[in-house]
Amino acid sequence: MNERSTHSARVAVVGGGLAGLAAGAVLAENGFHVTLFERRPYLGGRASSYQHPGTGEVVDNCQHVLLGCCTNLIEFYRRIGVENKIRWFDRLTFLEPGGRASVIRPSSLAAPFHTAPALLRAPCLDFMDKLAIAAAMAALVPMTPRDNGETFLSWLRRHGQTERAINRFWKTVLVSALNEDIDRVSVRAAAQVIHESFLKSAPAGRMGVPTVPLSDLYSAAGDYVRTRGGTVELRCNAESFRAEPAQVTLLVGGKEQSFDFIILALPFDVLCRILPQTSAAEPLRQSLSHFETSPITGIHLWFDREITELEHAVLLDRTIQWMFHKSKLFARGGQSSNGSYVELVVSSSKTLVDKSRAEIIGLALKELCEFFREAREANLVKSTVIKEIHATYSPRPGIDVYRPGPETTWPRVFLAGDWTATGWPATMEGAVRSGYVAAQYVARVAGQHNAAFLVPDLPPSGFMRLFG
Repeated sequence: MNERSTHSARVAVVGGGLAGLAAGAVLAENGFHVTLFERRPYLGGRASSYQHPGTGEVVDNCQHVLLGCCTNLIEFYRRIGVENKIRWFDRLTFLEPGGRASVIRPSSLAAPFHTAPALLRAPCLDFMDKLAIAAAMAALVPMTPRDNGETFLSWLRRHGQTERAINRFWKTVLVSALNEDIDRVSVRAAAQVIHESFLKSAPAGRMGVPTVPLSDLYSAAGDYVRTRGGTVELRCNAESFRAEPAQVTLLVGGKEQSFDFIILALPFDVLCRILPQTSAAEPLRQSLSHFETSPITGIHLWFDREITELEHAVLLDRTIQWMFHKSKLFARGGQSSNGSYVELVVSSSKTLVDKSRAEIIGLALKELCEFFREAREANLVKSTVIKEIHATYSPRPGIDVYRPGPETTWPRVFLAGDWTATGWPATMEGAVRSGYVAAQYVARVAGQHNAAFLVPDLPPSGFMRLFG
């Protein structure tokens, strides 16, 4: 293949979510001329924010968090200069209806025992629950089980888990992490989450929460591309592409543009719509037909007074699963306003898809008052509900065999997205990994044969080092 030099190679990145931004940023840094196309008027994809017309407030389309094990995402934040906009927490507060709290935090014990003291003290679980959880954790320590078609709920029942342990620990952790019900989640996906967040090391399980609206983070990635000679085109919808031996032609807004390479960093359902209607595209189209999506709902509430001192909490036994106290998280200098702005999150929110805004807000207020006494006296000033119907792919058993790698049948066309074969479930870390891997392929085909953009995983600590 007669390649242009790296420094003149033109790369189109289609999609301004994390996968596309990661690919565009690292390629721009390494001498490629990058043009990034995003159909929305802002960057971030499903991890974005915008000014909501009904409230006048800037809201995230959904709360996103990261863990200490998300090494590539953390490196991406460092690269674009927003690492200081993430606030890290070492403790999680699990609240029962009525307000009783269980605090899960690491101890000085070596991994995988660092969270054991906190779990043993947790009043939300009884002794038999804790014994069952410990036994299942022990089974997950040596390795991540293969996907043999079994659901994680079935695996838990085979490993003697109590109903309370399932509902208050396993379901609470995994539905939030994987955005799917545990009776539809593969054993491999669930085990990986537990391995990385609870077993590997204490730093791996730290939770990071953005302290600014999400688009404030990712607009920095657009600036990063621009200052390195690239272009970011917003409100530009890619309609189709045509792959040729010497170039790829992209149809955007009714106009054709030619590039040396294209990275398609799109959700799988959007990708289906722009694939050529040719036999060459049929294997990929068939793989994509096996994917399903799972919804997530964010409920934004503004109160006239502070309803809790907590900055975030896991909520047990109810529809709402997380509370993020955004007026505290976004506060400057540690000072928050007199009121409370909270975002409540319902992952795998299939039961809410057909409910009206008023029904969802009514349900959220009723449940919130069960956890926070002060909410009963507070007045709701304004509210909104944001449903992401196709938030993530469903990590059900067997889906991994259909997740494609970055290469396609077209030598100049590459794929990125959290749904591709990243080795991770649908997370921000998986999205960034996919972008870096796709960029590596472009760089190597263009002549940078030793290009390597992925950063190493966080190493295990304590006794977990015995298992690699």
